[in-house]
Amino acid sequence: MRKWVLILSAVLVVLALAVVNRWWVLMTAMSLVGPLALLEPEDEPGATWFDDYYTVFEIDERTFAIGETRYWQRNFNYLIVGDERAVLFDGGPGVRDIRPVVRSLTDVPVVFTPSHFHYDHVANGVEFEHVAIVDLPFLRRRAREDRLTLTLHEHLGKAEDFGLPTFRVDEWWPSGTTVDLGNRELIVVHTPGHTLDGVSLVDQQAGYAFTGDFFGPGSLLEMVPTGGMGDYLLGVDNLVSYVGPDTRLFAAHRDLLAEPVPKGIPQTTFADLEALQRLLPQIRDGAVDSEGVFPVVYTVNENVALWANPRWMQDWERSSLK
Repeated sequence: MRKWVLILSAVLVVLALAVVNRWWVLMTAMSLVGPLALLEPEDEPGATWFDDYYTVFEIDERTFAIGETRYWQRNFNYLIVGDERAVLFDGGPGVRDIRPVVRSLTDVPVVFTPSHFHYDHVANGVEFEHVAIVDLPFLRRRAREDRLTLTLHEHLGKAEDFGLPTFRVDEWWPSGTTVDLGNRELIVVHTPGHTLDGVSLVDQQAGYAFTGDFFGPGSLLEMVPTGGMGDYLLGVDNLVSYVGPDTRLFAAHRDLLAEPVPKGIPQTTFADLEALQRLLPQIRDGAVDSEGVFPVVYTVNENVALWANPRWMQDWERSSLK
């Protein structure tokens, strides 16, 4: 009898850990699998292959989408070039060094800034010459001599055996600030919801917004460790105030659940963003139903769905500026 009591107790402890810290359990399980093999190369209409891994899509003569279409998450990183300097928005997981691709596209100094701190965006192990981070109080408090080490729940790299990186922060960019690249300006917009530290970049003159994982085609993930429903609503409101009906919103991943996975640069529209802005208060007020158990899924429109925590776990506080 004692044996079965001990077994039952162990099972209950594991289940409790899974509920309280399900991402730790998931990341530990994934890390046992190890790095996933690269996908076979496929035709990429409209793209130029830089090598056997990176593809380059030209949005315009000063704006490039650098695709990692052989990586299982099919990441897209964006090089935004001005007359005096450029911004590399995201750097992928660091499976390959993205810097030679960047150097082939521009000779102006480049500032790297991640859309958020998940491991598949921060170019783990790649040392950039100049790094900018969104200026948020909780990040500033942790920084020591302008060096910022990520936490496990910010990074999630344990899933693929990536260690926690430390950034040397050369610039802190407050939300709402305008970054001058030389005859081109970008507005830094704090867009939490997917993560606390999420940021989007808006080029109002060109009519572009670069949104990382915060917004894009397919599934938006709120139920990750530092996601939040109240923060998602804050992020949407923030972004809507800087974009308009003709803005093209460029995301960091293709819709991985579509069959087949779409080709080209992953992008959405202002109408898609407005649909999410309308939906979130309805979810908060209990006016719409979801599907599934965990995560629960809310349909935004035919292009976008929101994967969220179950209602009893949803946090509608706007915690990201603390």
